[in-house]
Amino acid sequence: MTHEEIRLEETRQRRAHWQRWGPYLSERAWGTVREDYSAHGNAWEYLSHEHARSRAYRWNEDGIAGISDRHQYVCFAVGMWNGRDPILKERLFGLTGNEGNHGEDVKECYYYLDSTPTHSYMKYLYKYPHAAFPYAQLVEENRRRDKHSSEFELMDTGVFAENRYFDVVVEYAKDSPEDILVRISVTNHGPDRAEIHLLPTVWFRNTWSWGVTPTVRPILREENGAIELEHPELGRRRLHCENSPELLFTENETNFQRLFGVPNQSPYVKDGINEYVVNGASSAVNPTRVGTKAAARYMLSLGPGETQIVRLRLAPATMNLAPFGPKFDGIFADRIREADEFYSTVVPDDLAPDARTVMRQALAGMLWSKQFYHYVVRDWLKGDPGAPPPPAERLNGRNREWSHLYNADVISMPDKWEYPWYAAWDLAFHCVPLALVDSEFAKQQLLLMTREWYMHPNGQLPAYEWAFGDVNPPVHAWAAWRVYKIDKKRRGKGDRAFLARIFQKLLLNFTWWVNRKDSEGRNVFQGGFLGLDNIGVFDRSAPLPTGGHIEQADGTGWMAMYCLNLLAIAMELASEDPAYEDVASKFWEHFLYIANAINHLGSDGTSMWN
Repeated sequence: MTHEEIRLEETRQRRAHWQRWGPYLSERAWGTVREDYSAHGNAWEYLSHEHARSRAYRWNEDGIAGISDRHQYVCFAVGMWNGRDPILKERLFGLTGNEGNHGEDVKECYYYLDSTPTHSYMKYLYKYPHAAFPYAQLVEENRRRDKHSSEFELMDTGVFAENRYFDVVVEYAKDSPEDILVRISVTNHGPDRAEIHLLPTVWFRNTWSWGVTPTVRPILREENGAIELEHPELGRRRLHCENSPELLFTENETNFQRLFGVPNQSPYVKDGINEYVVNGASSAVNPTRVGTKAAARYMLSLGPGETQIVRLRLAPATMNLAPFGPKFDGIFADRIREADEFYSTVVPDDLAPDARTVMRQALAGMLWSKQFYHYVVRDWLKGDPGAPPPPAERLNGRNREWSHLYNADVISMPDKWEYPWYAAWDLAFHCVPLALVDSEFAKQQLLLMTREWYMHPNGQLPAYEWAFGDVNPPVHAWAAWRVYKIDKKRRGKGDRAFLARIFQKLLLNFTWWVNRKDSEGRNVFQGGFLGLDNIGVFDRSAPLPTGGHIEQADGTGWMAMYCLNLLAIAMELASEDPAYEDVASKFWEHFLYIANAINHLGSDGTSMWN
């Protein structure tokens, strides 16, 4: 076994929690359904990018090249300022669906370069212009264009002309599950000397302002040149910062004065570090060096082509080693070598060198796109004791029929900016490539969607946060079967316990389809975004304007496939347990009924085939 496979096995057997920390920080928490407390579901408008730097999030945090623990009590990310921007670069910018001429779209240049499945090594690249970031230009030009025009991208603004930008490369290496080394390399690609303020930032997700349960407030404080963290769940640890930078402290609390004209309870608020660095407001950070959000300020001046490196270390407070001794870079070298060793067992030898790089970076993108996803629909609908009550209209609005749903897990996202929420059928597809590098995580993700705090009591899988009740293609069984076979090939033995567990829950989901989406009992099915997202004249998840329903070839085809997938699983389980033989024949029979309906829909023999 490679070193990385040993770490995966230690995690699987719960002998070491190598995946406690990872890239679980979202890249956008503003403009999401979870943070929308409006009357009529105006998620993109309710909490905007302009408000994000000043407003404490309720459900989860965001940042650039960030990490957190798997419950997101503690977050770490990289902030920047080029001396020209009106605000710190603390989160990725993009357009909402109402601003972009082709819908919502991130307007940044950043790349996931590498990651192992335990996140023992990770690498990320962000390209930051020397010039002021063109926020207004990107919004105004895209609003001016219609849907027939191309999108106006960051590259089109000219801010990268003459290579006047910084490469900010962020790398993480774990010496142990709780000891995380950080190396940030900044390179000036421009023809002239340029300055950048680098602000590695650590903070606590705000769990204390909502009044849901009594909470011991965590605290950050300066301790011998380091930032000490004390959290009731995670205990004490320190962020060590090389070369004694200036340490800035504030609170992860909403700036009510700026946003709503209401006095703040404390002068130290979420955007306090922004006000101190950008606007020179010395009173915006706490002089006693305590708070719930803190940054180390490195002011770098780089000549043309020059690279400077900043080193940090997030470790338990009990660590008594020199944090930046000679072993620091050696640990990075070991983890990079071990990552190469691991991927040599994953990427086929017969691929060309460029194709091997593409495959490895693609898998890195999958691994970087994990996110702590937090959404408790019942609490979201009724509001929190510590906040103003939401409008009463919400109780009859989005997701009201999913009040059982309780999500607080690390989940594979379609994208941590454009789609920072899971979609059950996207996730099913994600699990197939993820099984190549971490089959245990892939299996856990598939099972998660079928657990009772996700799956509706009626058997429906949750679609996505914009409308959990929408209907997506039933691909979960296909994904479970593919993941099982990939895992069996890599490990030499199939995980029959996983297959049996998910099969039982898929039976519930299949029954939901049969009872709810075959309205006339003719083995012809209806549904919503069945692989043809947003292309119909009518919303296929809603009643037709004229009444009635659409009988759909794609919905019916998906169900035929579902039968065959469940048949394959039942046959595999029946090879050792004859009790599955009867249910296997049931799915074969059901497939034949659906096939007959596809070929002979009407009494006149009408077929769905052209």
